[in-house]
Amino acid sequence: MGHLYTIVLTDILKRWAILLGDQNATLLTGTDEHGMKIQKAAHKAKTDVKLFCDQHARQFQQLADAANISYDRFIRTTDEDHKAAVEHFWRELNHQGYIYESKHEGWYSVSDETFYPESQIHLVLEPSTGRKMYASIETGKEVEWTSETNYHFRLSAFRDKLLEHYNAHPDFIVPKPRMNFIVREVESGLSDLSISRPSSRLSWGIPVPGDDSQTIYVWLDALINYVTMAGYPFSSTADANALWPPNCQVIGKDIVRFHCVYWPAFLMALNLPLPKQLLTHAHWTMNNAKMSKSSGNGVNPFYAMERFGVDTIRFFMAHDGGIVDDADYENSYVVERYKKALQGGFGNLLYRIVKSKNWNVRESVAWAQQRPDARLDEAVPLRRLIQEVPGQAVDFMEKLDPRQALHTIMQLVYSVSFTLCTALPILTHGQTNKYFQNVAPWNITRNSAHPAVDHEVNRIIFLSAEAVRIAAILLQPFMPEKMRTALDMLGVHESKRTINDAIFGADFSYGTSFIESGDERATKTLFPPLKSEW
Repeated sequence: MGHLYTIVLTDILKRWAILLGDQNATLLTGTDEHGMKIQKAAHKAKTDVKLFCDQHARQFQQLADAANISYDRFIRTTDEDHKAAVEHFWRELNHQGYIYESKHEGWYSVSDETFYPESQIHLVLEPSTGRKMYASIETGKEVEWTSETNYHFRLSAFRDKLLEHYNAHPDFIVPKPRMNFIVREVESGLSDLSISRPSSRLSWGIPVPGDDSQTIYVWLDALINYVTMAGYPFSSTADANALWPPNCQVIGKDIVRFHCVYWPAFLMALNLPLPKQLLTHAHWTMNNAKMSKSSGNGVNPFYAMERFGVDTIRFFMAHDGGIVDDADYENSYVVERYKKALQGGFGNLLYRIVKSKNWNVRESVAWAQQRPDARLDEAVPLRRLIQEVPGQAVDFMEKLDPRQALHTIMQLVYSVSFTLCTALPILTHGQTNKYFQNVAPWNITRNSAHPAVDHEVNRIIFLSAEAVRIAAILLQPFMPEKMRTALDMLGVHESKRTINDAIFGADFSYGTSFIESGDERATKTLFPPLKSEW
């Protein structure tokens, strides 16, 4: 679920950029396929290592496709243009004097593909066997003592430059606690980084240019994939349309050291621009324990999306996923969000507005267009919320907080409160649902035939429809397919689904559904009952 969470968050950010008008927004995802861990896994599976990588790359690409990720390239570090970029990057580092050869001794984790200092390891008992082993304090992965001669990068030379950059760009790493962690790590001192392994021990990787006896360290190799996508070394970063530097890189908290210390230092060494920001997210847990395939404590993302729907899982991950703290996954949590927020909240409200025979949304919208004063003289709290939510959502997204942005948008549909006896949010009807239920326009149309009734009903329907229209526009990055259908049901033209249209009274052309009787969506509920809740 961790990888799915990363690419869903990245996709939300890309789609949000497009919502803001950036039609050139670009998303990169893919697989890093070299290293000792891959080599050993292929050997254990008794298969050719390239075939092993091909199989896993297909699975990750299928996951991205299944989750409706709008990636522009699925890169593999076995791609030929990437190999060329890594070789060029190495030669440039060497030319600048940042690479030297030396003997290295230390505690190495094959799983984490990194060396750990003595202060970051401890002796533990392996739960399944009772075997004593040394492991990383941070990740819990086993480490082994290694002594070898390899190439090193002068990482220590970049301590002050990194700290200067962090100080000048306090929002470089989001959230703040992780920024503070990285600053403390760098302030405590940086040792030079081993950036190759003897090919006798690691053959699956890119050979060091000019020295086939050494293989380039997987994390130097893997990080360069970002500039490979941008056309390195042939493209110019000075070009206004250049893909580098990126506005944001999204990563899990377990790889912050590589992306927030090593990667900026590599780029500084070659005078290349740094990413503008890095969004680092927390992990998903199950039963409050870290998910692990080996322990059977995990979730099959394909099954989850098939069971609950792609947009439901995207919504749930963005709504409940942790940025600072880990979040626990349970099917019951997904069901609760679906039934109360999506089915009973947004879906129910949409259908009550557009499917009733007691009023006509198009007529109400046209009525409001002709009577600007009349459409503003009622239900002030809801109208104020409709006016405030878009700006608040934009502010949260600018702070790289999709979770709070989503919570803010959903205020139009449901409210979130907490009790002292549970850590789970309690969902209740939001402003529009509450308003619509309280004013009960169906009762008004039933009780009178006076012309004033039409005016009152039109005000109610327009205000409610505006809330749903604006919510649907803002929810597009989170649930692209469901919101496309919702906006089609409302009759919102495709050219009027941007952030500039998510303003109260910005569009008076909607109200006639685009979904014709022959469309399969005409007979389906937007959020139908779940086939299985457990």
